[in-house]
Amino acid sequence: MIPVTRTYFPSIEKYQAQVAQVWEGGWLTNRGQLCKTLEKNIQDKLSSPVLVLMNNGTIPLQIALKLLGNGGEIITTPFSYVATASSIVWEGCTPVFVDIDLDTLTIDPNLIEAAITPKTSCILATHVFGNICHVEQIKEIADRFGLHVIYDAAHCFGVQYNGKSVFEFGDISTCSFHATKIFHTAEGGAFFSQNEQLLQRAFRMHNFGHVTPETFEEVGINGKISELNAAMGMCVLEDIDFIVEERKKVVAHYMKHLSFDGFRTQKLQEGLDWNAAYFPIWFESMGQVQRVLQALNEADIFPRRYFNPSLNQLPYVQGNACPISEDISQKILCLPLYVGLTTEDLELICEIINANS
Repeated sequence: MIPVTRTYFPSIEKYQAQVAQVWEGGWLTNRGQLCKTLEKNIQDKLSSPVLVLMNNGTIPLQIALKLLGNGGEIITTPFSYVATASSIVWEGCTPVFVDIDLDTLTIDPNLIEAAITPKTSCILATHVFGNICHVEQIKEIADRFGLHVIYDAAHCFGVQYNGKSVFEFGDISTCSFHATKIFHTAEGGAFFSQNEQLLQRAFRMHNFGHVTPETFEEVGINGKISELNAAMGMCVLEDIDFIVEERKKVVAHYMKHLSFDGFRTQKLQEGLDWNAAYFPIWFESMGQVQRVLQALNEADIFPRRYFNPSLNQLPYVQGNACPISEDISQKILCLPLYVGLTTEDLELICEIINANS
């Protein structure tokens, strides 16, 4: 079987060596030494802002909205994983969906201003499949209207834009370190910000609101990562250059051998040092995507219709029409992309797609 992705496993010996330190220290959670070391190593590797490691990629989003959402309207994208929209609703805010750019698949900045009302508190945009949003335009709009900006950068580990870490943009950026991601801690995530006050508050909020063991300054939750997860992250981080290089080889094969006859792929922003997070293609008709998907599945190949559904169509939101997102969400496939895909695998995938599109 060829799935859409496979978790990257570092050598078990490397992981056991990290875990041995946990046994020796007798410290499993509550920000042990591996957690602190991994935060520093990530920041050094990415030349990123300071980060707080957390136990998944959704908790940082929820904390960001708790900090900046103020119960208001959040202008956001309909083309993202469900956690983007559900976090807005979970935090008592109202999602206001703006359609996407047909080329980049990120939120269309030309539509944002028209969606702003006196209740708007924040823009929450997703860097889709590792492709950065139109950050300059979004910043100009946010500054002009006095809005905060949060970036859901779940797919963006290692991405740089014009020589800067993608996590430098916006008031807050969040990332997922789930097992399916390029860099992972089995389950985990992070909150990034260059604003010291936001960082301090996020740090307290992910640890029940503790200021000291016996004092609490504000409401908090348990968003802490364990030492066992941090140990996995330490190992995967050592291999991250190899992981990205191997994934870029897969992408290069797709770009060379797919016909792009009746389908297309995402346009990356200029100035982007991409991480080969995903390889999406979308078709001109439902008939095409159904034929291709059936043929791939019959060959034991399982891409993913990612993202589907368009988030403005979720049952618990009042979403306005977003025709581009709705159309693409029905016709998109993310192709298999992971370390270990063979040339034979890739040739078969391309042959089936080209023959059935």
